[in-house]
Amino acid sequence: MFPKQVFKAYDIRGLVEGELSEDLAYRIGRAYGVFLRERYENLGRKKVVVGQDMRKSSPKFSSEVIRGLNDEYLNVVDIGLVSTPLFNFACTHYSEYGAGIMITASHNPAEYNGFKMTLGDGTPVGRDNGMSIIRDLAEKNEWAVADKVGILEKKEVLQDYLDKILSLVKVENIKPLKIVIDAGNGMAKATFPELLKKLPIQVEYLFLEPDGTFPNHEANPLKVETLKALQKRVVEIGADFGFALDGDADRVGLVDEKGEVVEASFVGALMGLEVLRSNPGSYMLYDLRSSKVVRDVWEQNGARTGMCPVGHAMIKKMMKEVGAFFASELSLHLYFGDMHDVESTDLALLYFLSLISRTGKTMSELTAPLKKYFHSGEINFHVNNKDEILAKLKEKFNDAKVIELDGLSFEYPTWWFNVRGSNTEPVLRLNLESNVKSEMEEKLAEVKKIIGE
Repeated sequence: MFPKQVFKAYDIRGLVEGELSEDLAYRIGRAYGVFLRERYENLGRKKVVVGQDMRKSSPKFSSEVIRGLNDEYLNVVDIGLVSTPLFNFACTHYSEYGAGIMITASHNPAEYNGFKMTLGDGTPVGRDNGMSIIRDLAEKNEWAVADKVGILEKKEVLQDYLDKILSLVKVENIKPLKIVIDAGNGMAKATFPELLKKLPIQVEYLFLEPDGTFPNHEANPLKVETLKALQKRVVEIGADFGFALDGDADRVGLVDEKGEVVEASFVGALMGLEVLRSNPGSYMLYDLRSSKVVRDVWEQNGARTGMCPVGHAMIKKMMKEVGAFFASELSLHLYFGDMHDVESTDLALLYFLSLISRTGKTMSELTAPLKKYFHSGEINFHVNNKDEILAKLKEKFNDAKVIELDGLSFEYPTWWFNVRGSNTEPVLRLNLESNVKSEMEEKLAEVKKIIGE
């Protein structure tokens, strides 16, 4: 059976055993080649970038993707073992490259792998711009016989990437600081050691060696339990803060000097403030699940703000449409306008180092004023009647301001909540926040009762 289920809203991802295969990787390469040639006539002879993470299956999947692209008479540049930010940079920075495929399963456990497809302007291929076309072509598996094949070359892109991000921050103002970086045995080693050689930073690495079996912990800083080793080490050595990456190094986790995990909304709020210093008055987007404090502090510091849906494909597309310079997502993805609207965890680290150096404050001192509201965190409900439940909520809370951007958001003067459906499973996700803890608990119980009925 063809594994249609691995073609997700934003990427292709599935189990290596039973869902993915070398044959499917070849089909994906060919299908992406057909899609690019037919939809993007101006692709011309631009090259397609291919990168890979450290998972055991990545090399063979990469080889088959390259073979499929070459068989569609597309020239390929293989950039090798890279982080997703480094891959995205290659796709967007060089005028001779028109698109790319990254072989990675991001933060997923070791038994998974996948494929992220990105266009030359940084726009991901997703649900609304090509994923179904590529899926159907791969399933059909009927290809024209070409009398020519594309050319394969290899390229090193790290130095150009480092030059770019170092040009965006006044690194001469960064003071000697001590940090701990938890690489999670993912792809952080591809960029961070070389970057930090150039700075007056004392750094200790945890689990730096890339290992697709993830022998120490799952590489997903969104799960607080994966940060325990980082929290402990930050306190032990008296570090200024701890920094954690996921498997393909495009998510940021932050731990303050006391070993406390910094909430995802606060990570985005602080990052936006530092971006604003060099780009005053910018238009910036916040994930609709975020705490109100993100919008509050950005606007208090001169930003123009807007709400965005969940998911990197949606956010990157919206950034281009509305001219946003920065976006923060509650999944710990941060998007930078001067990096073609894509993630750069290396740039994020430079901004945090600049923030601490400039203010002279500890990370806990910087986050303390942000603790104004009471947020439920994301709560998942397994349901079979998503649309019916959303209709009930709309009827019950008909006196609220309702925003239908991604699911339904209901706004009241002192509290708000959002309920949105999963793109891949029969799940509703709830986020609720109030100015007062007792109201948060009361309203959370009220909304949960309706969803659970």
